[in-house]
Amino acid sequence: MQVLVALSGGVDSSVAAALLAEQGHEVIGVTMRLWGGESDTGCCSVADVEDARRAAAQLGVDHHVFNFSDEFDGFVVAPYVADHASGRTPNPCVECNRHLKFDVLLRRAELLGVDAVATGHHARVHTSGDGTRRVARGADPAKDQSYVLYPLTSAELHRVWFPIGHLTKGEVRERARALGLRTAAKPDSQDVCFITRTGGREEFLGSRIPLHRARVVDTDGRELGSTDAVELVTVGQRRGLGLAGGAGRRFVVDVDVPGRTVTVGPPERLLADGVALDRLVWADRPVRGAVLAQCSAHGPALPAVVEPGPDRTARLRWDEPQRRIAAGQSVVLYDGDVVLGGGLAI
Repeated sequence: MQVLVALSGGVDSSVAAALLAEQGHEVIGVTMRLWGGESDTGCCSVADVEDARRAAAQLGVDHHVFNFSDEFDGFVVAPYVADHASGRTPNPCVECNRHLKFDVLLRRAELLGVDAVATGHHARVHTSGDGTRRVARGADPAKDQSYVLYPLTSAELHRVWFPIGHLTKGEVRERARALGLRTAAKPDSQDVCFITRTGGREEFLGSRIPLHRARVVDTDGRELGSTDAVELVTVGQRRGLGLAGGAGRRFVVDVDVPGRTVTVGPPERLLADGVALDRLVWADRPVRGAVLAQCSAHGPALPAVVEPGPDRTARLRWDEPQRRIAAGQSVVLYDGDVVLGGGLAI
């Protein structure tokens, strides 16, 4: 089969392409040029594009660069900025997968008449007895990326492959070394590609939206101090508020951007019985009842009960009270290791 492999310039996608070529597929390497600005993190630098080109050359496969920078700006960067401006906590990696890798790239593959799209994600595709396909956790728990892939539906997963999902990270690097790939020892990308290590979120957002000083108060309204940018504060945050010690652990329990106020309190004030979800995406059909719910890329999956509502909404009730989820964060629902769906906390 003819397979379009998204080559990021890292070891995972390089080995994914190598495995497919070994299996006899016609591999076409594609690097997506997403972020056109300064980058010293993530997978969007000029060096990453060159690493992808060299990996393709070593493997003897064609390599192309697709410029999707306008789509990336519209679907990932602009919502990221808007979320911060409104006091929400975005997850740009989820949105990049949702709109770029598994929408724009899939549609480009279809236009080219290519059979499937493959990536180097640490995840697997689970096929039920009735043929329904869902994302499942990868073999390496420490590197599992199923959380950021929850928007993929069964229909899309008939054309999406994860060739390294059955391997641990160590096994991927060993395969790369055996193949003599230059990417074998390349460190993993860890951060949001358009946020530099030197400038951080404050510099990036400050060049796009006004950042406003806010007062910091306790749950009784007593003023404790101030923070330079309310747009950079998120529910659950503990550090970076400049508060004096000695009063016990205090966490952000509310962020009021229009009111320029951040409220902090003891950890028990963060506890909630559940969370409302919006923009629900189900892998197949809506699920009602017991699930495991995960609220961050590598956080624990905790038992809960989900009750679907109208218009892609749902209510999730924890078996035991848990820390509140910041508005805008993705909550992904599992049955064991298999993704059932997910949505955004309201």
